[in-house]
Amino acid sequence: MSSKSNTSKRYTAEFKRDAVALALSSGRTPTEVARELGVSAEGLRNWVNQARADRGEGPAGALTSDEREELVRLRRRDREQQQTIEILKKGLAFFAKEMK
Repeated sequence: MSSKSNTSKRYTAEFKRDAVALALSSGRTPTEVARELGVSAEGLRNWVNQARADRGEGPAGALTSDEREELVRLRRRDREQQQTIEILKKGLAFFAKEMK
């Protein structure tokens, strides 16, 4: 059985920024830096990759943090609009049935 918890730790933006700076400037591997900081290596690699994308140094098509936030907001709005449309369709069907 795994000793890891199913809950993820939340780190402050300042901690992430400092961890990324350390990983990029230390000359050590992200795994070594992550072990030293007590975070997952994969998590630190993700933070480094996101920081590079935010600076325009990521792979082609990589989204910046601002673009990711906007995408989440737009998807949430789309989902809410789809729910509204479904409610209106059901209401229209109900009243059309009542008018017969």
